[in-house]
Amino acid sequence: MENLIRFSDIGARLRAYRIGKGIAPELLATRLGISRAALYRAEKGQIRKIEMLTSIADELDVSLPSLMGVGVEYVSTATAFFERMRQLEEQCRQVIGLFSPVSYLLTSDAYDEVLSEVLREAIPDGADADGSSSRAIDALLDILKARKESFRERNPLIVSLIASADFERFLLHGLVGRHDLSREITDRRRLSARQETEHIVRMLREQPMGIQIGVVREPVPATSFQIFRQVDRSILAISPFRLGEQPNVRLGVALITSAPEAMTLHEDIAARLWRDALKGMEAAEYLESMIEKYAIAR
Repeated sequence: MENLIRFSDIGARLRAYRIGKGIAPELLATRLGISRAALYRAEKGQIRKIEMLTSIADELDVSLPSLMGVGVEYVSTATAFFERMRQLEEQCRQVIGLFSPVSYLLTSDAYDEVLSEVLREAIPDGADADGSSSRAIDALLDILKARKESFRERNPLIVSLIASADFERFLLHGLVGRHDLSREITDRRRLSARQETEHIVRMLREQPMGIQIGVVREPVPATSFQIFRQVDRSILAISPFRLGEQPNVRLGVALITSAPEAMTLHEDIAARLWRDALKGMEAAEYLESMIEKYAIAR
């Protein structure tokens, strides 16, 4: 089933890669020599000619196999990657993820406000002379908020694995884009980190329907991964991009695949981490002890 080429998926990738490149639909349509309406239909999956796919792949500087989803899909921008996450989440029944410090989908609304500041301060000096980095962050934040809104509306099952080491750093440093900030800003960010951790503790104690959180105390993989279980297939995404302490939304190559071996290996990793993770009240008490030990005082 996973090997079937789905034109709706091709259209979704086309949209994600276009957004990732920061290309307006009107501009891409002009470059391709087609109407905006034709491009819109293509992004909806209404495309059948290989010549059109080849032209689109060339304009977006991606391989034709990646655009078609043959084998492994490589995604080189955070904007395109998180747009693909949004698309995949809209069709899934369950999400299993290991993200630092926690799945963005479970963060509070206050997290979005701080994240906007952090992503902008993480832009290297001189790297935004033309405003392209700021525009990319604006697009990324819009995608992230759309993901969270869709998740809350659809309420799919989610299993979020949390690494305790990530939360230690989160509480010690706060959500920061660099480490040369003023004491006032650092203290404010550490307070935000404390509040976000307390938000996770409340979920662990209240156990909302469909949300499972496990605190992992052993070393975890350096890269984040997420498994999307849909009605007729499962999809794996492996990402170097981070939205936590010292975020990275500039450099890296994410992978998306349904290859059986990759799926099996990561399903096994997730099952092992979940089996040994702290859960429920035990996990809540553990995070509370970390707050007491590492967090800034109120």
